Amino acid sequence: MISSRPYLVRALYEWIVDNGCTPHLLVDAEYPGVQVPDGFATEGQIVLNVSPSAVRALEMKNEAVSFEGRFGGVSHSLHIPSSAVMAIYARENGQGMVFETETSPPPGDHPGGAEGEGASKAAGRPSLKVVK
Repeated sequence: MISSRPYLVRALYEWIVDNGCTPHLLVDAEYPGVQVPDGFATEGQIVLNVSPSAVRALEMKNEAVSFEGRFGGVSHSLHIPSSAVMAIYARENGQGMVFETETSPPPGDHPGGAEGEGASKAAGRPSLKVVK
């Protein structure tokens, strides 16, 4: 199945904006394919304000989130693969969703049975948690 992460990110983004709040993405800055400005990540993570007033040309596709943003007064093009999005939340109240790190399952991992379910969690497959 296609990952539900990009669909949930888009839906929560719309919900946060519709409620007059500021959407932020927590991103794994070390994930392959992530393009963010150097020097702004802390401990391999970066928090990005993706409100309509803070970014230009925002595209939230199944494969990645991309937009133009300013860092230290300098415009940058950012590209975040969907799997690198660790959370989306409202700055004002913290409501949103946290995602576990997504990795490829090891060979022989068969989700469905009790053994497969445990192996999937150990392999870092997505598990969703609501942040209240």
